[in-house]
This record gives sequence, C-alpha cells and structure tokens, in this order.
Amino acid sequence: MSFRLAASYNQPEQSEISKRGVSLIQNPKSKIQNSKPLVVRNLYKSFHSPAGEKIEVLRELSFKAQAGEIVAVVGASGAGKSTLLHLLGGIERADAGEIRLGEFDVTGAGAAELARFHNERVGFVFQFHHLLLDLTAAENIAMPLLIRREPRKRSIEQAVASLKEIGLANRASHPVSQLSGGEQQRVAVLRALITRPQLVLADEPTGNLDKETGDPVGAMLASYCRSHSAIVIVATHNEQLARDCDHHLILQGGSLTDFGF
Repeated sequence: MSFRLAASYNQPEQSEISKRGVSLIQNPKSKIQNSKPLVVRNLYKSFHSPAGEKIEVLRELSFKAQAGEIVAVVGASGAGKSTLLHLLGGIERADAGEIRLGEFDVTGAGAAELARFHNERVGFVFQFHHLLLDLTAAENIAMPLLIRREPRKRSIEQAVASLKEIGLANRASHPVSQLSGGEQQRVAVLRALITRPQLVLADEPTGNLDKETGDPVGAMLASYCRSHSAIVIVATHNEQLARDCDHHLILQGGSLTDFGF
C-alpha cells in the first residue's frame, strides 16, 4: 500500500518537501541504512487511580512495522494511543512485554541506554509543538543538534536549509511566537527529523490544524519515511491521514486490531 499524501499534495510552497525527499535532513556524507523492524510483543501497561484502582490501558498488544512504513494508530480519546507512543519511545516503562527496534531492546534498556536511544534514534512530534517561544525557528530546529554538542554554526545552517526546503526560509530568524500555528508545527516536525531518527513517533501531529495547514505536516512525515527508510508511527483522529498510511491499527480495549478503509 502506498502513502498517497506526499504525492498528492500539490500547493507550491508545501510540495517542495515531497519533490525533494527531505534531502536537507540527510547528511550527504552518511549513508542511511535502517532495515531493522520495530517489533512489539505482548505489551502490557496499567496505571493506578488516586483511589488505588488498577486501570489496565494496554494488554497483550503486539504488532510489527518495517523500515519505510507508516503506521496509523487510531482509537477513541483515552484509548491509550499516547501511552503506546511513550512506551515505544522509552519515555514510559511497560509492565510486561517486549519492544525492539532492530537489535535494541527498549524494554530492557537502562537509563543511560535509553537516553542515547532518545537522542540518536527517535524523533517525537506532539499535538502541541512545545517550541521555545523566545528562540527563532532555526534555533528551535537546531536544538537537538546543539544538545549533541555539534558546532552551532553548522547546526544553524542545517536548520535554515531545512526551512528553505519547505518554503519557510524567510522565517528562519523570526521568533517562533511570530509564526502561524501551521508554521510552528512544521518547525516542530523539522526539529524532530533534523537528527535523522530511525523511529518517528507522532502524537496527533495535525490535531490542532485544519486541512490546509495539516496536510503539509503529513507530507513531511511521509517524505522523510520514504527517503530515509524510517519507521513512522502516527496516533491520529485525522481520517485522511490514517487512510494514507501503509497500515491502519485501531486501539480498543487495550489491544490493536488491523483494519482498512
């Protein structure tokens, strides 16, 4: 099944990323190779209410995603979509089960290993952009590179190049507080992708956007996935975004089932 969104979106400014395949984020000196799947087996997660009641959010949850695939996870609010993404990214710990990205055991990793995993292999996109409003668009995008202690000049140049590719070069030096909601979310996506992660976890990335401003976000994720053989997991209520993914999983009653449109 092909991802149609990147190919079909054709407004001039917003189609550049689809045409160019997000080459701005790929280091031309490095060869991206990610043939390792994401494998989830028998995942369990529960929480306790203030009254001490055990609330089982996920149970016996299993699925597999291959490199170069986009997977949509849909379900009612409160079904556990965000919790699932947090577990996949190692932000929260599962009660039981196994999560592996290639040979890396997310569920069995220690704190230091998970910190490296977050920094080197995972990109997060949230419904709320969580940008630093006092910084410019370019500085926000470059932040993951700066945290890695990469040279500031080169990091900012790479961030500006990424903005140029999606038609926002003129916003590079603007504080993100001056950007529109759609522009802010695209900056947040570029920030997540700037380190070329193998796994991208997007939690309602278009939830606060209308169709006109949300479509470019989906196109960016699609293009990055294809050009970098990455795995993208999208939790969404957006039916069109889910429809255009390679696989569609519905989270209900703590378990996933495959479904089609």
